[in-house]
Amino acid sequence: MLRNRLAIVLITALAPAIWGSTYLVTTELLPPGRPLLAGVLRALPAGLLLIAFTRRLPKGEWWWRSLVLGALNIGVFFALLFVAAYRLPGGVAATVGAVQPLIAAGLSAALLGDRLSARTLLSGIAGVAGVSLLVLRSNAELDALGIAAALGGAVVMATGVVLSKRWTSPAPLLATTGWQLTAGGLLLLPVALLVEGPPPSHLTGANLLGYGYLSLIGAAVAYALWFRGIRALPPTSVTFLGLLSPVVATALGWLVLGQDLAPVQALGALIVLGSLVAAQTQRPRTPSKVVAGAPATTAAVRTRQSA
Repeated sequence: MLRNRLAIVLITALAPAIWGSTYLVTTELLPPGRPLLAGVLRALPAGLLLIAFTRRLPKGEWWWRSLVLGALNIGVFFALLFVAAYRLPGGVAATVGAVQPLIAAGLSAALLGDRLSARTLLSGIAGVAGVSLLVLRSNAELDALGIAAALGGAVVMATGVVLSKRWTSPAPLLATTGWQLTAGGLLLLPVALLVEGPPPSHLTGANLLGYGYLSLIGAAVAYALWFRGIRALPPTSVTFLGLLSPVVATALGWLVLGQDLAPVQALGALIVLGSLVAAQTQRPRTPSKVVAGAPATTAAVRTRQSA
């Protein structure tokens, strides 16, 4: 049983690890200044592809549930991430976003009946501290709207994770993943057109490669792994894995782009990994049992660098 849990954790962790490569792909392959377009092309084609592959559409209440989950997990989250990324240094946005596990823990206690332990709280605080050492700079400037957007992004993503656990879809995983990606992409599309205008008239081969990677790997594959993890693990455990994104982004910047890696950043990465291990090895006191559409019962579950 422990081996099965470890395997699920490791497979789920691939999703935020893949998202950690978004910064590298965006800076090296995509046209500059079009983050919302990248969000649309990341989500919408992947969602439509999964719907075409599974040939399943939502039924009944899952039409509006897919819209809500797609907005929280993708559409609104990407939009807030865009605001935070443009108004804050990446390190500040990542540090604020690192509070997501703590928010998810509180929501899990309120909506799923999970108990909030001191170990979870300490692991969450350690995760925030580790991310700040990893990416935060002493000359970082703060902006109230940017902070609010980064915090809002953490709140909506944590809410999406917890609601995804509460609302268990009877449809196959790839189908529900496709519904959410499509809904999120459609919600983001008019925002992208309004803020950034129409797509560029010319895209290079590198641009197409980057968009293809973000859509097929960064969305279709990564979100399928992420939602699979949500079905099998407590929501708080899943959100702690999201802290891997800034670690992977920093590592790729060092390995591929030749960016400097200071000792304090290495210490921050170790603290983040320690908080992940502490959160994942905690034995759940009251596993969440969620029936689709019913209340939970208690019983004796980018910044530029992290989008």
